[in-house]
Amino acid sequence: RCKMAAAEGGGGSVNPFLSDSEEDESEEPRPGGGGALELHTELLECGRELPRLRDYFSNPGNFERQSGTPPAAPGPAFSTAMGGPCKEPLPRGGGQEDRAGSISTLDSLDFARYSDDGNRETDERVAENEVPLQERKNYKSSPEIQEPIKPLEKRALNFLVNEFLLKNSYKLTSITFSDENDDQDFELWDDVGLNIPKPPDLLQLYRDFGNHQVTAKNVVDVAVGVEEDELEVTTPVLGNIPVFNTTQSIEQCLVVQKLEDQISALNSEKWSLMEQIRRLESEIDFFKRDFAVPVVYDVQTSLDQVPLTVLEDNAQYLDIKSSENDDKLGKTEELILSTSTEEESRTPKDDALNSLPSKEKMPSCSPSSKAAVHFDKPNRKLSPAFHQALLSFCRMSADSRLGSEVSRIADSEKSVMLMLGRCLPHIVPNVLLAKREELIPLILCTACLHPESKERDQLLHILFNLIKRPDDEQRQMILTGCVAFARHVGPTRVEAELLPQCWEQINHKYPERRLLVAESCGALAPYLPKEIRSSLVLSMLQQMLMEDKADLVREAVIKSLGIIMGYIDDPDKYQQGFELLLSALGDPSERVVSATHQVFLPAYAAWTTELGNLQSHLIPTLLNKIEKLLREGEHGLDEHKLHLYLSALQSLIPSLFSLVLQNAPFTSKAKLQGDVPQIEVTRFPRPASPLQDVATIVGSREQLAVLLQLYDYQLEHEGTTGWETLLWVVNQLLPQLIEIVGKINVASTACVHEFSRFFWRLCRTFGKIFTNTKVKPQFQEILRLSEENIDSTAGNGVLTKATVPIYATGVLTCYIQEEDRKLLVGFLEDVMTMLSLSHAPLDSLKASFVELGANPAYHELLLTVLWYGVVHTSALVRCTAARMFELLVKGVHETLVAQRVVPALITLSSDPEISVRIATIPAFGTIMETVTQRELLERVKMQLASFLEDPQYQDQHSLQTEIIKTFGRVGPNAEPRFRDEFVIPHLLKLALVNNQQSVDSKRLDIATHLFEAYSALSCCFISEDLMVNHFLPGLRCLRIDMEHLSPEHEVILSSMIKECEQKVENKTVQEPPGSMSIAASLVSEDTKTKFLNKMGQLTTSGAMLANVFQRKK
Repeated sequence: RCKMAAAEGGGGSVNPFLSDSEEDESEEPRPGGGGALELHTELLECGRELPRLRDYFSNPGNFERQSGTPPAAPGPAFSTAMGGPCKEPLPRGGGQEDRAGSISTLDSLDFARYSDDGNRETDERVAENEVPLQERKNYKSSPEIQEPIKPLEKRALNFLVNEFLLKNSYKLTSITFSDENDDQDFELWDDVGLNIPKPPDLLQLYRDFGNHQVTAKNVVDVAVGVEEDELEVTTPVLGNIPVFNTTQSIEQCLVVQKLEDQISALNSEKWSLMEQIRRLESEIDFFKRDFAVPVVYDVQTSLDQVPLTVLEDNAQYLDIKSSENDDKLGKTEELILSTSTEEESRTPKDDALNSLPSKEKMPSCSPSSKAAVHFDKPNRKLSPAFHQALLSFCRMSADSRLGSEVSRIADSEKSVMLMLGRCLPHIVPNVLLAKREELIPLILCTACLHPESKERDQLLHILFNLIKRPDDEQRQMILTGCVAFARHVGPTRVEAELLPQCWEQINHKYPERRLLVAESCGALAPYLPKEIRSSLVLSMLQQMLMEDKADLVREAVIKSLGIIMGYIDDPDKYQQGFELLLSALGDPSERVVSATHQVFLPAYAAWTTELGNLQSHLIPTLLNKIEKLLREGEHGLDEHKLHLYLSALQSLIPSLFSLVLQNAPFTSKAKLQGDVPQIEVTRFPRPASPLQDVATIVGSREQLAVLLQLYDYQLEHEGTTGWETLLWVVNQLLPQLIEIVGKINVASTACVHEFSRFFWRLCRTFGKIFTNTKVKPQFQEILRLSEENIDSTAGNGVLTKATVPIYATGVLTCYIQEEDRKLLVGFLEDVMTMLSLSHAPLDSLKASFVELGANPAYHELLLTVLWYGVVHTSALVRCTAARMFELLVKGVHETLVAQRVVPALITLSSDPEISVRIATIPAFGTIMETVTQRELLERVKMQLASFLEDPQYQDQHSLQTEIIKTFGRVGPNAEPRFRDEFVIPHLLKLALVNNQQSVDSKRLDIATHLFEAYSALSCCFISEDLMVNHFLPGLRCLRIDMEHLSPEHEVILSSMIKECEQKVENKTVQEPPGSMSIAASLVSEDTKTKFLNKMGQLTTSGAMLANVFQRKK
């Protein structure tokens, strides 16, 4: 009795299944459970018999020993039967069953609940393979039977086992174990897939195992009808309470158990009261709707105070409300009787379990219905109690959360929202991942209309976590829903409810989730309070732009920033926007930079225009940055940064032109009246995005057509007086740009191309009249091309700068009418003549030819220019024309080469001036390298043979040097037959002749060029016969020269000769794959430098580059 009193006094740690003597001796428990038997007897005397205890003590099998082992203690089942304290927090709303908690150890974790899928709910794949209920019940009574291990459980245990093996020096075993589980990363706990911290190691789990006992998963609480003041004597939960030997430990455990019971009771009371408040509010709303039958409503209200009593099947009653509802209008006496019956059995736990809004319980009297529902009443004289007992045999499930929801039909919009708010969190995890977007309308509608903010937050959290890694289409659907939600609820709730969901996932581990956040910021921008738009949202996007490593996320951030720039109206944020723009332009990802030009930059430019900063700050700042780069880059220009700033300026051209149009003297006259003139399709360059379309910026294509008509008329007839925005372009922008162009290194093909494209877009956007009257005159003034200057030997320094190619390719190519082409041809002819006569470098002319030669449309034009040079009276000009052919051959079609190039070169090869003839050799060599027509190659070979074999050229040192250089350059890429039959034999002849050279300077010059040629050719396949008869003898002759003139080259040559001799001895036809000859590795720096420079020139044209490594068939 003392032990029983202690158990009743506070739910301490005393085991009711231990007798006094057993407890004192601390021996293992024997069957019987005296304390539980006494409790069962007392409950039986009070009329509160528990079926579970009755069944337990009526089963003789529970008190028999088998094989010397004690019977299975009722443990967890008994503890739950006794209404033990709940270790887990109560659910958010009523209607859920209380579950006895257990101490969360590794072996008690339900790993499936902790999947990485948004809310921690059971994965649908686990649900589909759930163990049948009856089988799980059998596990309780048979300790040998265990549930099949789940995948996440297996991964977690694998991790801990491997950790144990490593810590205890079982390294070989650990390696084998890792190999057998190669689908798992044992160095990273997150790879297991659980959203919980790493548990303690196996040793600690083992040592801690005896301190608690795990409650079976499939045990369900059974409500016991006790009053609140009886909770203090509730029997303790068996299995969750450790057994202590000391009196002090028992007392402490009793106190803890008592406090936990009180917490449980208070929580139940709290939730019951909350539901009652909600129910009363619902009734007030219902009452305000002018209820038609007030007397019946009073009766119904009294009924609403009574929850649905949930009892077991065993000789107990199930209260079916519909039986009262059937005749509620005519039989109020029965209702009152039923009410009094229910009041007797109501408990606080029942309130917590069943307290729901009255309108959901009662399917009657919907506000929209005009008449109540009537059911036929049988003409019988059975008592209501008999009716109720009879109906209790209808097997309906109202003893679970789902059963309580199903048994009540909502009768108003608010009730429906409340019901959806409770049910959706349970529905979502059980829907297939691929189909969860089907729930979006339901979630959004409920989140919009639900009266409770906590429930709305939970629903929006579900929305953002609906899909673990949403794809494009799923993200679009979620965003569409977010926008619909925002339109419906207004800016305040968007800020309070939607934005926090974005903020929570800003650092989510999956890029798809961060992508959703970035896209949401842009999509919600129009619906947010303006101060939030320019502060919190802008800061979120800035953080993601700076920190996120995923290109796709930063791309979405840039697009959202563009949208923000379209709505922001705080001038103080202008500088922050400019810094973000520079960061975006400098992003390493092409996707991000492209999005910046398409979205962010045009939107920012529109805001800048409104603030009046386009011409006063944005464009001048970018120009100043370009000038600073050129000043600092005298020894090495940062071409990437130059491209960054210049591309930004290029994207600003449409905004600048729109500003000029909208601030013109004629803007007020621009009215859409009558027939609107059509804009030519080619009037403007193709915009990178709709935001860079001038028509979009101005407002419409019709409005733009009217403005363009007035613009052209104004420029042609009325001038620019008072037109401040255009005067700024003419007087400040153009002069500064032309000055910058003059500072560019003309050899930098990329820079020339960038500025050429910029001027082309500028001139095409501002129109032909503007180009002819404002742009060309400023360039012509700088270049000063005139008849009297052409014959001047002093030359003109500006003609050697990048101004020439940029003017030719960026300005003069904007329009391609006949007069425009003539102007371009004349300009190039004048430049070629002037540079030739003044003995100036030809780099500017070469840059013009390379840039124009990339476009086949200009090949005929360039050949016309060169033909002018071929027939020019000055040998200097003819020599320049011959050298220009070398640049043109690579990109020109073979037909043009045969019809226009080769005849011109043949003409020049018979020129009276030897320098002109020599100048044709590189062009002939390039033809041998690129052309495949047999007849054409034979003509070129004959011409080169005449240079080599004609006696008049025997002592022409410069000609021989040019031929050797050409052979070394084109030999590796030329047709093998040409190389074997022509190049290598003639190199041997030149080497033999050089051995007899008496002038050491000439001999060393020829020997050096021969060394470079042989080094380049040594990389090619050379047949054994050719090696023995031509290649090796040539190398030996060259070694003789180098022994006297350059001993350091002689060492390299000896190595080359030794390697070639070994090849011949071993009859090695071809080197093994991946090997590299000594000669190839010893190619001089000059050869490598020239080759790389040549490659740099070729990269401007895809067509030209494609021919570099072309092998002739």
